[in-house]
Amino acid sequence: MMWGLGTMGWSWVFGLLAIAGLAVIMYVVVRLLANTGAPPPSVPNSPEPTGARRILDERFARGELTAEQYRDHLRMLDEGR
Repeated sequence: MMWGLGTMGWSWVFGLLAIAGLAVIMYVVVRLLANTGAPPPSVPNSPEPTGARRILDERFARGELTAEQYRDHLRMLDEGR
């Protein structure tokens, strides 16, 4: 008697499909993890400085303004919002 020998001819196909499925899953995982080159999302509570604020920061960094002048100008810019 031949017990189950009729299906042994196709069992290698299921093995290959399982290996191919694992390869696809591994590929997807690697691609998702490798997507770290994208810039990080911006923090919503830190808005980009306006042109006037950027100029004020640059002038303070160059030493054209004292700390007191910088704070006064910064307060004036914030009041204008």
